[in-house]
Parts: sequence; C-alpha cells; structure tokens
Amino acid sequence: METHNSFNEQFEFSGKAKTWSLVAIVVGIVAIAFGFLTNHAERTFANLLLMGYYFTCVCIAGVFFCALQYAAQAGWSASILRIPQALAKILPYASVILLLVIFCGLHFTQKVVTEEGGHTITGTMLYKEWAPKEITTKGNEAYNAIIDGKSGYLNQPFFLIRLVGYLFFYSLLGLMLVKYSQNEDELGGMFNYKKSFNVSAAFLVIFGFTVPLFAFDAIMSLDAHWFSTMFGWYNFAALWVSGLSVITLVIITLRKQGYLSWITVDHLHNLGQLMFGFSIFWTYLWFAQFLLIYYANIPEEAAYFYKRWEPEFQPWFWLNIVINFLAPFLVLMARDSKRHVSVLKAACIILILGHWLDYYIMIMPATVGPHGRGFGVEEIGIFIGFAGLFVFLLFNALSKFKSLVPKNHPFLQESLHHHI
Repeated sequence: METHNSFNEQFEFSGKAKTWSLVAIVVGIVAIAFGFLTNHAERTFANLLLMGYYFTCVCIAGVFFCALQYAAQAGWSASILRIPQALAKILPYASVILLLVIFCGLHFTQKVVTEEGGHTITGTMLYKEWAPKEITTKGNEAYNAIIDGKSGYLNQPFFLIRLVGYLFFYSLLGLMLVKYSQNEDELGGMFNYKKSFNVSAAFLVIFGFTVPLFAFDAIMSLDAHWFSTMFGWYNFAALWVSGLSVITLVIITLRKQGYLSWITVDHLHNLGQLMFGFSIFWTYLWFAQFLLIYYANIPEEAAYFYKRWEPEFQPWFWLNIVINFLAPFLVLMARDSKRHVSVLKAACIILILGHWLDYYIMIMPATVGPHGRGFGVEEIGIFIGFAGLFVFLLFNALSKFKSLVPKNHPFLQESLHHHI
C-alpha cells in the first residue's frame, strides 16, 4: 500500500502541544500550592487522589487494550496499537504518583470528629474511616468494632503492599508487551508475537482477579462501613470506557496533525462501537448497584447513597448518569455518528469529563463531605495539571517509538485493509 512509505515516520513532540502541556502542569502545581496554603489540605488530597486514580486507570486501560487484542488475535487493531502501548509505557509514572498521593494521605494528619459519639481523633487526610489507630484500639473512646473486625484486611501496611503489588504487575506486564512489540519490529517472525500472546493471557488472568480488589482498596475503602460486590466491576467499566475515549481522542488528534494516515473511519467506527457498548455496560452496573440498594433500603447499605443524595451532591449524582449514559446513547447509537470524526471527538470529550464526574461522586462525599463540594481552584487547577502531565508523558512516550505502527505485526495487513 502507499501508506507503507510513512511507516518509518516518527512522531515529533514539539511546538504548541509541548508548550501548553508544560503550562498546564504549572497551573496544576499552583492549584496544589493554593489548596495547601489556604488550609484546604483535605480537599487538595481528595482531588489528587481523584486525578491520580483516573490517570492510573486510563493507563491500565491501555495495557488491557493491548492484552485483549493479542489474546483475541484481533487483526483490525494491529495498526493502532502504538497508542495503547504508549499508555502502558507511562503506567509506571502514573502508579508512582497514585501511590505517593495515597502514602502521604495516610501519613498527613488532622483532627477529625467521628460520627460515632462525636469523638475527636487524629485522623488521616485520606481513608479516615479506618486508617487512624484509635479506631481499632480497644478501650479508646473512638473505638469502632465494625472497623476493627475488618482490620486484618484494612490496615496500612497490608493496604499499601496490595496496591504496590497490583500496580507493579500491571506495569511490568505492560512494559513487556511494549518490549516484545519493539523487538518484533526489529527481528520480524512470530517469536515475539507468541511471547506477547502468552504475556497477554497472563495479564488478563491477573487483571480479572485483581481489578475489583484495586477498586475496593483505592476507592471503596474510603467508605469503610459500606461494601458492594458490584463496585469493582462498576469501576472496571468506568476504567475501560475512559481508556477507550482517551485512545480514540488521541488517534483523532494525531490524524489531524498528519500522522496515522493508514487509520480510517472504519477503525474509528470500531472504537466508537466499543465506547457505546461499554457505556451501556457501565449504565447497567450503575443501575443494578443503585436499584438493589434502593429497594432493599438496608441502613448500612443505603448510607452510601444517602451521602450522595445530600443537596450539595444530588444534582451531580443525577448528572453523572445523564452524561455517561444518555449522552453517548444518543450521540453514538447511529452508524454515521461513529464514522463522523467531529461527532466521535465530541463523544470522547463528553465521556472523559463524564467519568471524571463519576470518580468525583465516588470520592468527594467520603473525603471532604458536603462542605467541600464544588468546583473551585483545586478541582479545576488539578484537573488541568494532570491533563498537561498526561499529554506530556504520553506524547513523549510516542516520540520514542521508531515507528507509529508495529511494522512486523503478523496481522498488520488485515488492519490496513480493515473495512466494515
């Protein structure tokens, strides 16, 4: 094909994209400093957790995308694998940031009034329902028997070990997939492809068992008295839709800049189908989790939604379902809309912002509570900062590839001639 001549073209990260990403990072640093200097440390930590978790989930979705394509021996996606591979390359950075936020959030303390009896304890910035020692110390006035019963699992050393373990294996296997793909470019043959297949199978098994636990630990344990067996898969759906939206948006952006000329509307159509389908899946999990708790009306279960139905959060609670279900449902259902680049781009942006709101609803009521609700300097500035950091790391990782397409992928020709 004529596009073969462009396969050796490297992505060059420079100009306005690089400048604006650095400016955005500075904005984020200023917003973080503003939060701490204005005595909004708890709100700042909550936003850092939100964006750190979101950043990490999108990168994990990149590894999952690669592993899924290799394990399924899919042909259509062979020519777009460099984008999710770049996400896999920056997953270690996202993981370190998330772990650093959580570690600091566990060790920076504040005075907290507990709900049980109104006792004042030395609480942590994050995970204050279970992390303070007083809560599991028998005889202390702030002692909580329910949390003490969970302390074998919810204790700081084991909690941090688990998070490090999840992210280490996700990052390691993701980097292995990138390495084998690059080796395949240099050496050809099927040897590295077979290794990629084996690593992908291993990743999918590990990921399938641990991604609910990752969500339980990082997010659900903020509300330590509450649990939902659906919460992990609900978070997986959000992770996957967010990742697909980011991958699609990056591809559209690069095509506009003259790169990835071999990617057609047929590839974008497939990505749009996945975004649409898994937005419906996310909605199913959201509704199933909510409905079961709503009609059972068991106090210890309903408490989670009661927090999110307070006047300060209720509008955003319902807006969440409108943005993440109704918008993609109406925008992406038609075949033509998935093949119209500007419409698909708008859907990507809506879903990226929508799942930021989704994580906001998960995190804020359990950390800052209704008094911290709002979209101020911390929320907007830290979002901009992480967006700039993400763009800088992602485009820098893409620029390190010798080619924007895996030239010796065995299914590359199938991808180049993909048509639906």
